[in-house]
Amino acid sequence: MERGEILAGLRERIVAYAASRIARDVAEDLAQEVLLVLHQKYSHLERVEDLMPVSFQILRFKLVSHRRRAARRGEYTQAPVEEVALKDGRPTPEEEAARREGVERLARALEQLGERCRKLFRMKLEGRTFAEIQGLMEAGSINTVYTWDFRCRQQLLELLGGSWEGI
Repeated sequence: MERGEILAGLRERIVAYAASRIARDVAEDLAQEVLLVLHQKYSHLERVEDLMPVSFQILRFKLVSHRRRAARRGEYTQAPVEEVALKDGRPTPEEEAARREGVERLARALEQLGERCRKLFRMKLEGRTFAEIQGLMEAGSINTVYTWDFRCRQQLLELLGGSWEGI
C-alpha cells in the first residue's frame, strides 16, 4: 500500500476514535491536524505499524489540548442565549422604593450639615476642582479644603448612621 492510502485509512480511524469522545466536526479538524503533523515531522514513516501508534499519541495530545482550551474559554459552562433572562433595565418596585428612601435619608442628613459643608458638596457636585473651591471659599490653602472635605464627609457619614449602604 502507498502512503496516501495508509493515511486515508488512518484518517478514518482517527476521526472515528475522536468522534467517540468529542463532536464530529471537531474530530475531523483534529484528524486534519494529526495528519499535518505526520506529514511535517514523520514523513520518514511508511508502514501502518509505525504510523498508527504515533498518530494516536498525537491525537491524544490534541484531544487534551482541545479540552484544556475549551475549559479555559468556558465553553462547557455556556448557557444557550434563549435560556438567559434579560432584565428590561427598569428597577423593580422594591429597588425603586429603596432608592427613594436612600435619597430621602441623604436629603435629611444634608439639611443637618453646616452651611460650609453644604456649599462644599454643592461645588464638588458641580464638578469644581479643589483649587477652584479654595478660591471661591477663600481658604488659606488647598489643604484646608481637603480637611473641610474630609470632616464634612465624616459628619455626613455619622448622620447617615455610619454606613453608605442604601444611598
